[in-house]
Amino acid sequence: MTKQEAVSSGAGAPGILSVASPFSVAETVERLKRAVEAGGMTLFAVVDHGAGAQSVGLTMNDTQVLIFGNPWGGTPAMAARPLLALELPLKALVWDDGHGQVRVAYQDAAELGRRYQVPAELMTPLSGVGDLVRTALAS
Repeated sequence: MTKQEAVSSGAGAPGILSVASPFSVAETVERLKRAVEAGGMTLFAVVDHGAGAQSVGLTMNDTQVLIFGNPWGGTPAMAARPLLALELPLKALVWDDGHGQVRVAYQDAAELGRRYQVPAELMTPLSGVGDLVRTALAS
């Protein structure tokens, strides 16, 4: 596995997986947008936290969150456990870690299923975020 392919759990964040990106934050976000669209999902929003900080005179590393999903995938799981709606739609965090590396983080669907006690078969449609990220980061 290369550095870019290595997936690790987020430091201090149970259920969060993180992967290094060989691209800038902007390019990584664009690649993820294309992968979301190609996967037949809807991109609901991109939240630019870095720009928000800058708009009030604060600084933070370039940090953006993509919010995306597909009702066919998430609705059955939320119908089974309505509290899961607090976690959906799916999200991917892209940020500059301040040490010269761009990272992408996302929630592990299996962990979400355990946390909300959702049957595994209902979580399967939500488990493709890792594949989506790998596709987006492929050179």
